[in-house]
Amino acid sequence: MITSFSILSFVQSIAFVLMLHPLHVSVTEIEYDEKDKALEIMMRVFIDDLELTMRDRLNQPELDITEPKGITLDQMMTPYLAERFKITLDNKAQKIKYLGHEKEGEAFIFFIEVTNVKKWKAIQVMNNIIMETHEDQSNLVHVTVRGKVKSLRLTKSTPADVLTFDAK
Repeated sequence: MITSFSILSFVQSIAFVLMLHPLHVSVTEIEYDEKDKALEIMMRVFIDDLELTMRDRLNQPELDITEPKGITLDQMMTPYLAERFKITLDNKAQKIKYLGHEKEGEAFIFFIEVTNVKKWKAIQVMNNIIMETHEDQSNLVHVTVRGKVKSLRLTKSTPADVLTFDAK
């Protein structure tokens, strides 16, 4: 018989493991807007993970990413995302446009779009943000087309993958 003590012990064990081994993850949502012929993208990234990455990238060990000095977060992210986040539709590279960000709790949400999107069947997403800092980084990607959602888990060993949707 499972007792409340054993359930509590299990929960405490899981919490202890998570404290010893933090989860390194980002979540990107891509929605295809057929009317506007655009991919609307929101990327959620934990502030502390991004701060470590930017400190190394910019060689600024004291960088406070929430209040950077001499450079804005948007100025940091535009080239970083251009290098580490790419979308290809039916084997044609797409131009990513960084729109800005907002802070939500312990994460930043970055807003990105791809415009002038023609009908497509296959989307390849490459997302290797934070992977240079955390070997165990997982970047989850959810793509929504006409209400249907498909997902990817991108890792250091598989930083890009393809999803296929039925054309209509």
